[in-house]
Amino acid sequence: MTKNEIADVLSEIATLLELKGENPFKVRAYQAGSRALEAIEESELARLIAGEELKSMKGIGDALAQKITELHTTGGLVFFEKLKASVEPGLVDLLQIPGLGPKKIRALHDRLGIADLAALTRACQDGRVAELDGFGAKTQEKLLAGIKNREAYGRRHRWWDAAEIAGPIVAGLRQLPQVRRAEAAGSLRRGMETVGDLDFIVAATDVAPVVGWFVGMAGVKEVTAQGETKASVRFESGLQADLRIVPEEQFVFALHHFTGSKDHNVQLRQRALARGLSLSEWGLVPAEGEGTVKAKAGAGGPRTDVRTEAELFAALGLRFIPPELREGLGEIETAEQGELPRLIEAGDLRGAFHNHTTASDGRNTLAEMTAAAAALGWEYLGIADHSKSSFQANGLSEERLLQQVADIRALNASRRFATQVLAGTECDILVDGRLDFDDALLAQLDYVVVSVHSSFSQDEAAMTARLVRALEHPRTTMLGHLTGRLLLRREGYRVDVGRVIDAAIANGVVIELNANPWRLDLDWRHWRKAAERGLVCAINPDAHETEGLQHVRAGVNAARKGWLTRENVMTTWPLARVEQWLHRRAGR
Repeated sequence: MTKNEIADVLSEIATLLELKGENPFKVRAYQAGSRALEAIEESELARLIAGEELKSMKGIGDALAQKITELHTTGGLVFFEKLKASVEPGLVDLLQIPGLGPKKIRALHDRLGIADLAALTRACQDGRVAELDGFGAKTQEKLLAGIKNREAYGRRHRWWDAAEIAGPIVAGLRQLPQVRRAEAAGSLRRGMETVGDLDFIVAATDVAPVVGWFVGMAGVKEVTAQGETKASVRFESGLQADLRIVPEEQFVFALHHFTGSKDHNVQLRQRALARGLSLSEWGLVPAEGEGTVKAKAGAGGPRTDVRTEAELFAALGLRFIPPELREGLGEIETAEQGELPRLIEAGDLRGAFHNHTTASDGRNTLAEMTAAAAALGWEYLGIADHSKSSFQANGLSEERLLQQVADIRALNASRRFATQVLAGTECDILVDGRLDFDDALLAQLDYVVVSVHSSFSQDEAAMTARLVRALEHPRTTMLGHLTGRLLLRREGYRVDVGRVIDAAIANGVVIELNANPWRLDLDWRHWRKAAERGLVCAINPDAHETEGLQHVRAGVNAARKGWLTRENVMTTWPLARVEQWLHRRAGR
């Protein structure tokens, strides 16, 4: 275990002991041990353990030194496992309710027999909590509110929603006169499809006004923590935001530390140690010598020439690693070889294929969607309204689709917009893999997106065969939202993604990266290997209104996480290349 992981275990032990009503001195000993570990660097812990010198640290006695050593060397602790088993799990769950700490939970358990959330809810609703000394009516109201919001608080949030909150916060922080630098970090900066909370790293000279501004932001429902250089708040959606203020010379190190995944950070710290350096959120310092990284940072010990993340990576012999790639999935080895790709950027996009209008279940007309695409500077916009079997989405009949094709041709002929409109369909893949329209009709379109919208409960073999058959159809151009997932709402249907990718490559079919923030399907984790094998991607917003075209930004994030370049993505191609490819695909 790393020192921070061990510190987390010690902190959890302290909480569990407090829930059990153990001696306060014993509780404080574990809390002090946790803080002591957090204050030293990783290599220092290894040295102390190897030299059996842990007891030389302030606050670490014989018993604690033994437990830390066991955790560090084995990755587990028998005492901890037994302790967890001895505490009713419902009591631990109650810690998730704002305003409830171990002491109050213990009081509720001892006086009212409350051992889980359901019992707490009943006691609050019955008014019994308000009658307890140290609680009262106001506390009871807060507990009921906390219980009500628990589900929202515990949820993850779509990247798009989190980004809409984070953007104005970063802008507001940068406008404060005390702030020198400010960035969002965490899973948001890495472009993860969902975000647990927001992390903001700030370099500031006078911290109190910055903390005051942060906790006083509009939309803040609850201030969950407030200190000299840290603060945490919750918004109405349940999204939590954490602020960390550091000296400017530490900013780049904190930004990197709170951006990278755990695996990325561990691997980079190991690389630093192999070069005789110690890397942490506090700085980059020689691994040898006494004192913690934090202390060295305060004393001017860290590298002072590292002002950017590019310089930080260079100091470790690496090319710059974009935030989206910092997942510990080979990016460090690739950066060492100097082979990191130039990832796709939003400005590379020239158009999109999967979009809807009021003809099916869209909210804007053909002309309105085209005007919005033109405003984005797109060279082309594909219209792919639903086919007839998607009756729930007002799918188009053969006659209505032919009329739409005529309308599109007329709009292009009018030269009303600089953007060329391509006539397509999102054609349902029927339960047996057949397509919803016949070949003669499909031949009159510029392209065909095929998607599953029904019978999601098929087993994996049947669903896979269904998709493969659709991909083998000569009129199929691209596959829409391969797994059918809806993030935070519905898991994808059971399907062998590998076999579907194989079929797409074999048949020259494009697979879309559906950029709708609810979907981001196909998942970024599949794209790197698939693209290396020749699979072509299309970043499509699946827009049902003009504002939905903007969702391509979320798709670009996911594509970057999948190591995709503009060469891998069809929607970066200019119109002439797209038309040439479509004509060749159709055998014209």
